[in-house]
Amino acid sequence: MKRIGIVILNWNGKSLLEKFLPSIVKYTDLTVADIVVADNGSKDDSMPFLTAHYPFIRQIVFDKNYGFAEGYNKALASLNYEYTVLLNSDVEVGSNWLTIAIDYLDDHDDVVAVQPKLLSYNDKSSFEYAGASGGFIDMYGYPFCRGRVFTSLEKDCMQYDNPVDVLWASGACLIIRLEEYKKAGGFDDYFFAHQEEIDLCWRLRARGKRIVCLPQSVVYHVGGATLKMEHPKKTFLNFRNNLLMLYKNLPEKYYWRVMCFRFFADYFAFLYLFLKGWRPNAIAILKARHDFYNQKKKYKAIRKKNLEQSQTELPPEILKKPLLWIYHIFPRAKVFRSIHWGAKN
Repeated sequence: MKRIGIVILNWNGKSLLEKFLPSIVKYTDLTVADIVVADNGSKDDSMPFLTAHYPFIRQIVFDKNYGFAEGYNKALASLNYEYTVLLNSDVEVGSNWLTIAIDYLDDHDDVVAVQPKLLSYNDKSSFEYAGASGGFIDMYGYPFCRGRVFTSLEKDCMQYDNPVDVLWASGACLIIRLEEYKKAGGFDDYFFAHQEEIDLCWRLRARGKRIVCLPQSVVYHVGGATLKMEHPKKTFLNFRNNLLMLYKNLPEKYYWRVMCFRFFADYFAFLYLFLKGWRPNAIAILKARHDFYNQKKKYKAIRKKNLEQSQTELPPEILKKPLLWIYHIFPRAKVFRSIHWGAKN
C-alpha cells in the first residue's frame, strides 16, 4: 500500500481539475502516492471527466455538498495512508513540492503537519492570502501569516524562506499524519468552511504537536480571498467559526478579556460595514454572534475536553498583543516583520 494520499475535495470544479491536475500528476511520484478526488455532490461533469482522462485517480462520491470540513472528514475516514495531503483544487504544485515535505516529516517524529510556501497563482512574485509562509494568530482570534497581515500581502523576496514552527498550516495544502488527524477529531463539521484548519491545528499544538512551514516546498494558489467585499455567507462563517474556535480552545485565564474585546470589535465592524452600505455583510456579523451564543451549550463539553488535553496554557505561536490595534495604529505593522513578538509576547 502507498504511504501518501493526496486528497482533493471537489464541488462543481471540472474546469479547475482540467487546469490544475496536470501539474499534480507531473510533479508527484505516483509509485508512493495516490491521488484521490472526493466529490461533494457535483452537478457538473467533474467525475465523468476524471473517469475519461485520469482513470488511475481514485474517486469518492458523496450524495450532497457537505462543505469543506465535513467533506474532508468523510473522505479521510475511509482512507488509511500514513500521510495525507489536503489539497485545494485550485493549486498548482512545483517540482519536489511533496518530497521535501515527506522527507521532513520522516526525519521529525514530533512534527505532525507541514505546509509549503503558498504563492499567488496570478502573481507568482507575491504571497497568497490563504497561508503565505506559515500561519499565526493573536489571542483575540485574528489570523495572520508570514507575508500576509489582514489584507496586506507582501512580495516574496525570500525573506521568509527559513522553516519555522507555526500555529496553523493552510488548508489549501495541508500535509498531515493521518493518524494524528483522526486522533484529534479532524475538522469541526459544524464549521462547514473557513478557519477549520486553524481550529484543528490549535488543538494539535496545545497537545504538544509541532506544525511547520517549509518554504523550500512551493505551491501556487488561486484562492478566493480578494480585497473586494466578501459574500455575506463567507462573512458569517468567518465570524461565527472564529468565535467558536476561541470558545473551544482559549484558556479561562484569557477567555473573558478576549470575549469582551471581541464584543466591541465585532459591533464596531458591524457599524463600519453598515455605514459603508455593505448591509448584508453587516447583518451577517450579527447573525454570526447570535449563532455562536446558541451553540455554546453544545460546545461546553468539547471545550472542557480540549482544555484538559492541553499541555500548554497558550501555544507560543499565539500573539498576546492585539493584532487589530498594532495593524491600524502603527504603519509598519502592515508586514509580519514589524510585529515584535519579544519576551513579553
